[in-house]
Amino acid sequence: MKLPERVTVYEVGPRDGLQNEKAIVPVEVKAEFIERLEDAGHRVIEATSFVHPKWVPQLADAEQLLTAITRKPGIRYPVLVPNDRGLDRALANGVDEIAIFASATETFANRNLNRTLDGQFEMFEPVVARALEHDVKVRAYVSMIFGDPWEGRTPVEQVVRVGTRLLDLGCHELSLGDTIGVGTPGQAADLIGAFPDPARLAVHFHDTYGQALANTLAALQAGVTVIDASTGGIGGCPYAESATGNLATEDLVWMLHGLGIETGLDLDKLVATSVWLAERLGRPSPSRVVQALADKDIPDAER
Repeated sequence: MKLPERVTVYEVGPRDGLQNEKAIVPVEVKAEFIERLEDAGHRVIEATSFVHPKWVPQLADAEQLLTAITRKPGIRYPVLVPNDRGLDRALANGVDEIAIFASATETFANRNLNRTLDGQFEMFEPVVARALEHDVKVRAYVSMIFGDPWEGRTPVEQVVRVGTRLLDLGCHELSLGDTIGVGTPGQAADLIGAFPDPARLAVHFHDTYGQALANTLAALQAGVTVIDASTGGIGGCPYAESATGNLATEDLVWMLHGLGIETGLDLDKLVATSVWLAERLGRPSPSRVVQALADKDIPDAER
């Protein structure tokens, strides 16, 4: 197999993971979560979101969280920004990397953004332009890449059209999101192959049908080297009820290390972090690797 020597794991647990929790997680727990992720070796941690608190109350404390953490040199702390007002808040808090969130389907664009498929770009264009003026890097997510609950299967050419427009705006990276987890490895390979440059792509797989790791392997073989994952497999999408948890960071790292691919991550510390977080969320981690290793000889201090 043609595989990369090293992969960047783009950790989304503090944002995409916690945004779907029913309970509000205290800001001090979120800050410790991020500190533990840093200690485990993460160099990209999506910290929070500047979405209006009415829509995502779990992340209403974005400003307080960014004040509570110490942003360390060499570690990136991107935040999700939905619109101009969100960018204002990000800039006021010294953020140097943001992400925007687009849809590959008409229905989800309407439900999630209150825009049409083409109309969503009217919202993104000024955000990206102004961010770049302030030397803020912009990542783009495109969701529902393989299908959505209302329209069924998403045409490849439609995803490529939306994704290419986002890259052309000046986004440095495009994360392809299987929001409801319906994709399979063949679909992943076909979609990535339809883009001219896999080096500008990342993948964001949900594990609804147990295909996230298989899809990730297909993406690696297609040339992708940035993989989104969430510690403990927590998360989902609050605007798509059939979206289950993200690909678990621990499950991903177990596979990558087994393939001889470097990540810079300490699996034992990741497992200990998930055990610690599960205790605070009041439920066990859905990660299979966490379940397998949680009772092994990990030092108590790491739990």
